[in-house]
Amino acid sequence: MTDSSAASLVRLMQASHTATLEQLPTMIAEYAAVAGMHDVALFVVDIRETVLRRLTGQGPDAGGSGQEYTVSGSLPGQAYRRVELLPEPGGEGASERPGGRRWWVAITDGVERLGVLRADTDTDGESVRGALRDLASMTALLLLSKRSFSDSYARLVRTEPMNVAAEMQWNLTPPPAYAGRDATVGAVMEPAYQVGGDAFDYAVAGSTLHLGVFDAMGHDTTAGITANVAVAACRNARRQGASLTETTRLVDETLIEQFGTSRFVTGILADLDMDSGRLTWINRGHHLPLLIRGNRWTTELACPPAGPMGAGLGLPVTMATEQLEPGDRLLLYTDGVVEARDRFGTEFGRDRFVDFIRLHHSGRHTLHETLRRLMAALMEHHHGGFEDDATVLLTEWRGGHQQELTP
Repeated sequence: MTDSSAASLVRLMQASHTATLEQLPTMIAEYAAVAGMHDVALFVVDIRETVLRRLTGQGPDAGGSGQEYTVSGSLPGQAYRRVELLPEPGGEGASERPGGRRWWVAITDGVERLGVLRADTDTDGESVRGALRDLASMTALLLLSKRSFSDSYARLVRTEPMNVAAEMQWNLTPPPAYAGRDATVGAVMEPAYQVGGDAFDYAVAGSTLHLGVFDAMGHDTTAGITANVAVAACRNARRQGASLTETTRLVDETLIEQFGTSRFVTGILADLDMDSGRLTWINRGHHLPLLIRGNRWTTELACPPAGPMGAGLGLPVTMATEQLEPGDRLLLYTDGVVEARDRFGTEFGRDRFVDFIRLHHSGRHTLHETLRRLMAALMEHHHGGFEDDATVLLTEWRGGHQQELTP
């Protein structure tokens, strides 16, 4: 990057502090023109990662042109899936500039994929490609700085109406992707627009990665409220320094205080030391974690169940431990994943679930692309819908191979 390009990026960042989401496309295009990039456009991905929709800054949904591309069947979608910088074949799209090229580059923050950026350039070369990647990186940060308070962003990334429970859950959960300190996390939830009582959570504190998956009783708005209370109680406890055992007990007490014993939540709460790979976890009446090692074998991590949180059963709480090896993948999931049935009543099943992860994540795809494909396969198996919520939280520990975290 040239000094002038770097200074322009800094000015773009400074100017963005008081900008709205709708103002970003024009601001980014103006910077890009100074840096020799033309006809710049931003496309953000929908919640299910099926389409890339243009962000124009026009209209209540920040769209306006209605332009979109499919993730599975387009060149922009390929750039998104593979997290790569891809040129249009034969200079297509920039023909008005002799020798010009049109490019598509994935917009990512770490490993979270937000969409793609399109730009035309007059020349090719590593400096041009570097400038495109720099612009995409800055665009990711600008989008992240606006999306949490932008209804326009929320409207743009939805392809169908969302129920109240799902509205709560998507505002409750952290971003669906994280990478850092030798660990990568990916998460998905379905049905994206009607999810009820499922939730996932993760957080980083020093070298500890906190993980959790929750499944509240029921599939209605009350189930969503129950899951929200459980996750909030969990966060409140651990942020006050509570151990895993103390955290699950405090969640248990909070749910009983709010609902008596009429509402309960199953779950797995776990801590991963990202330096050593030591995993500790507690089973609160949930499906046991699955460990995939070396893409060769899978095991279920045993831990005596303490009973659902909020049920008031008073069972002893046991904390289990496991030493991970570099490359190990940990799967936390809810029953909707393995119990999804096709029209003949056949369950998707645990074996098919694990085999899918092993096949698609064996060096061919990123962890997050694997999860996107998994949910598409589940939707197809369950003829386009779910009778139960399905959530997956997939964690990979690289163990000293930090450089392998991002594509």
